[in-house]
Order: sequence, then structure tokens, then C-alpha cells
Amino acid sequence: MTAHDVVVAGAGIAGLAAAVAAAEAGARVVVAERAPRSDSGGNTRHTEAFLRMKSLDEVSDDFEERLLGDFMGHPDPGLLVESLRDPATWSAPLRSMSVADPRAVATLAERAGPTLRWIASHGVRFERLATPFLTTSTTRLMPVGGGLALVEALTAAAERLGVRFAYETTARSLIIEDGAVTGVVTSRGAELRGRVVLACGGYEGNPELMARYHGRGGRHTRPVARGGHYNKGDGLLMGLAAGAATAGDFALFHAEPVDPRSGAAEAAIFSFPYGILVNREGRRFTDEAPGPVDAWYERVARRVHDQTDGIGFAVFDAGSAEVPNLSAAVRTDQPPVTAPTLDALAAALDIPADAFAETVAAYNAACRDGEFRPLEPDGLATAGLVPPKSNWARPIATGPFHAYPIIASNVFTFGGLKTGDRAEVLDGDGVPITGLYAAGELTGLYYTNYTGSTSVLRGAVFGRIAGTEAAGSR
Repeated sequence: MTAHDVVVAGAGIAGLAAAVAAAEAGARVVVAERAPRSDSGGNTRHTEAFLRMKSLDEVSDDFEERLLGDFMGHPDPGLLVESLRDPATWSAPLRSMSVADPRAVATLAERAGPTLRWIASHGVRFERLATPFLTTSTTRLMPVGGGLALVEALTAAAERLGVRFAYETTARSLIIEDGAVTGVVTSRGAELRGRVVLACGGYEGNPELMARYHGRGGRHTRPVARGGHYNKGDGLLMGLAAGAATAGDFALFHAEPVDPRSGAAEAAIFSFPYGILVNREGRRFTDEAPGPVDAWYERVARRVHDQTDGIGFAVFDAGSAEVPNLSAAVRTDQPPVTAPTLDALAAALDIPADAFAETVAAYNAACRDGEFRPLEPDGLATAGLVPPKSNWARPIATGPFHAYPIIASNVFTFGGLKTGDRAEVLDGDGVPITGLYAAGELTGLYYTNYTGSTSVLRGAVFGRIAGTEAAGSR
């Protein structure tokens, strides 16, 4: 048995923020991380870490509205946003609804800027850099060097502060004494004693849990990057065994459209709005361009996921070369499938040539004349076509033609443990479980749609809060 003040499970952005914050508060801290040192950091290590900020000190203008909106059948998001400004409403029916906790959203918005300033004090620079989104709906910053820069800087800060890292070590179960969490038992049979911060990610790397929560469709998914394979759902299972409540949508995960042929991290195909999407049957199945790609790619990826074998094909003609910097929206390391004719392309994709030809002909006939403005929603829509295409609708008519296969990869899972605005894990009655905190992808925040560029941010904010709170309980 090894005694510490704080035990952190996981060394991604949430776990590292917790470890550094706790150590800065004077706590003795140990971090248990499943991966080896060379591959530690979970999903954070492999992401570009986009941040929904308009400056280092200010969240985007739509921050609260986007996080609290789009909850299928729940109250108008305006009501939820207003609740942020009136604490009296927090004890009203809002508190029991399956929506994001207004207090947590308020805390995230308020603490985002100070948290980024804190991370910057440890050597990370933040800039407004180019993204793969050719059309955007919000403002973004990112760390120079991406998520890897966050992992390296905060790991170094933790080591300077005396944090002990136990790599290739998994937190397996919680130690509970007299109703309080007092440590964890690890995969190496050791007991690490202290208040516990669970920051070990979702369950996208666990096929059994994917099947449990996502049914047969779970077999078509894979983590978007290598870090996701380390996320086995251990934190979720430990929390549930301790009586934790859940939050977030267990039916969904953050979907990203990627090329299944590629082994690269986030091999995304964000160019699909400028072509058409067809399925194994050679038919269109969704509006490829409802709006800016950064706001809609997840919902389009979900429609891909629903198709036969969970796959679709983004088809383009030679005219796609007119889209400025289109290559920036294609992140795969694999070349497109190319062909001189549509029939030859259908053969290369192994889809029915007749159905594909009919699909393209119907789409082309529905395209209208108008000004093509590729870097903003241009309203150049099809007429009388089902499903429609709302923007950038131009005929697929000039060879050579090319296509990319697309699947919906699993960036992280939505369902997780329910936490309060101080990162404490709550039980089914809304009461904090003594000695237990959680942050990052393990916690439930998102429901019908992911609010883009907020995941790393919430991991940093609530990881720091969790570490500070755990250290303060000494």
C-alpha cells in the first residue's frame, strides 16, 4: 500500500491538469496510466486540440447556447441559457432533466480563459491556426503543437512538482471504506491510497461496452486515433460500481468522417460537402451540405454510420479543383479512388453501376444555376430532390472522377459519470461520493450533438478543478 493525497487515473489533458493542480496545492500525487510513457496522453496526444474560444480569455459568442441546445424534445435552449444567470432555477425541474447541467456549463465558460492562461504559464502557446474546416460556424484557438504539446508541457510540469507516474498501470477498482473512496487497486495488484480523480477516458476502446451501448452498429466503429484504444471504460465501470449516476447520451458517440483505409490519426474527409455521398447501393442518403462543415460533419457522419456496412463514398468530379485549398480538408494518407468514367468509378468502388448512374443523373438534373461560393454557405441548392443538397450543389459531370470511402470513427463516447460543477462524482440522488472526482471524456456532457472544439477545453477546466478540490480535501 502506497499513501498519497491524490490518486489520478489517466494522463490525458484531464488527468494531467488534475495532477499539476493538486501538486501546486501541496498534495502528494500519483498518476496511474495504462499506456507506456512513449504513448501516454490518450486521445489528447493525437488531437489538434481545437478550442472554442474567440481569444485566450473569451469563449465563443455561442458557447452556452450550443452546449445547452439541441436536446430533442427538451426545453428551448434559451430557457436553459437564462438559467445560468438565475441560480434559483437550478433547483427547478431543469435539475432532473437529461441535459447538460447549467452550473457545469457556466463553470466551463467562466473558467476556460483562466485555465488556458494557467496552461500557458507552463510553456504552451495558443494561436489561431489554420483548421481543416473550409467553412466554419465559430471561432477557434489551438495550442501550437496540438494536443501533444499539452501532454508534454503538463507532464514536465507535474514531474517538476514531484508527481509520481506509474506507467503501464491501470486503475482497476476503487477502494471504498465507510462510504468514502480512499484509493484504487491497480492492474499490478498494488493499492494506491488517496482521494481519487478518474480521468481515464471513455469506452471506445472496449468492444464489449461498445456492443452493450451501441448494439450491432458498434462493430462498424473504431477509435479515431491510437490513444482511443487505451480507453476501455474502466473509470465508468468503477464509478457505476460505487453508485455513481450517469450523464450524457449513451446511445451516441462523437463521430468523425474518416477514410477506413488509413491508419493515420484523424484521417478525416471534410471535403464531402463539395461532392455527393452514396452508399453501398449507389444511392444518396443525406443532405451533404446543410451548413458550415464544422457544425454539420458529425451529423452527416452519423448518417453514414447508418448505411449498409457503416460506409459511404464521397464522390467528386474534376470541378472540385476549383475549391480553394481543398486538399486541407482531406486528412487521409491514402489516395482517392479515381476513374475516367462514372461506370468505371462504380466498378472500382464495388457499387451497382446502374443505380449509381441513376443517382448522379437525378442529382445533376436537380442542380440549379447560381453563384458558387465555396468558402461560405452559398444557398446553391438542388430543386425537388430528396434528400436535398442545400449548398454547393453543382453537377457531377466532368471526368476524371474520384471518391473517398468514409466511415464514422469514434472520437469519444458521450455517456459517462455525472459530476457537479466542482468535478465531484454524484450518486443517483445528486449527492457527491466522498473522495471521488472525475473529469474529461469519462464524464457525461453531450447529448444529441457534439459542440465542436469543447472536449479538450472541458478536460482541462474540470481536470484542474478536480485536482484542486481533491487536494483541498486533505
